[in-house]
Amino acid sequence: MRGARSGQGAAPAQWVLIAPEAAIDPPKTLDSEPLFTKLRNPSTGEATLYLFNSGAQQLFEVKAFHEERRSWFIGQTVQQDGRLLFVTPMDPLFLILYYLIKADKEQGKFQPLDQVVLDSEYPSCPLLLKCADVKQYIQHVTEEKEIGSQKFHKYSQEKTLKWLKKKVNQTVKALKSNNISVGERALASTFINSKQITDAQEDYVRYAHGLISEYIPEDLSKELLKYLGLPELRSPAPEPPVKKRKLSDVPVEPQEDYTKFNSDNLKTKKANTKMSAAQKALAKVDKSGMKSISAFFSSKPKTSK
Repeated sequence: MRGARSGQGAAPAQWVLIAPEAAIDPPKTLDSEPLFTKLRNPSTGEATLYLFNSGAQQLFEVKAFHEERRSWFIGQTVQQDGRLLFVTPMDPLFLILYYLIKADKEQGKFQPLDQVVLDSEYPSCPLLLKCADVKQYIQHVTEEKEIGSQKFHKYSQEKTLKWLKKKVNQTVKALKSNNISVGERALASTFINSKQITDAQEDYVRYAHGLISEYIPEDLSKELLKYLGLPELRSPAPEPPVKKRKLSDVPVEPQEDYTKFNSDNLKTKKANTKMSAAQKALAKVDKSGMKSISAFFSSKPKTSK
């Protein structure tokens, strides 16, 4: 897929991607072609790449699979950018929710959506409000007031938690229907028959909560955990470190002077070793005229005939 030109006279950027047809449908008008743009990540607040389809009717998340020293052959050319992009549909309410929470903390009043979903660092941000069904489903996360023909909205944590719980339940249902293992069963499936362990409902809910938490702020993730009735997982007590020699770039120096173990020093060391009481008594015995024990096993000298 070709992207926007990066500069005057420059060749258009290209990417290799896997995407549903809805993401790359041809535009109905010249000014409504698909748009790759950076928006604020609803969980971290950092810049993240997204895709609006033709007319900005639907939002898609863009994930990249990247390995070093990878390129693509496209026609008769070599594409230097060797990434593989995965494009999947995403609910724009997650990104709008970030701005609703921010406005509620800063001002705490009802406002028109077009005054809430604004970001000087991300000029494409207002396109989120153009996505289909946003105005219909915004009521799931806000309180709404209507004055005349204009509607005003304010973030509602109570409604948002109910909406997120539905998302969790939908995710659990999808995990089960696709026979995706979670919890202990996932860990043990490599070693034993997976049928011997059944995943508990709590395992599915906790796993789904983790997936949803990738799209919401951390504080809201903690509130959702409580709302779902899941206790926080406590990390196990750290085990005492195993004693082992540390590795470093410093040259290893010998801890003892091994040159002292030469033959002279060994003789001296032997002489200085302590003898037992029996060895001391044996040393005092007069050995003159005695034969060594080896003499009894040596061959007899031949007698001349």
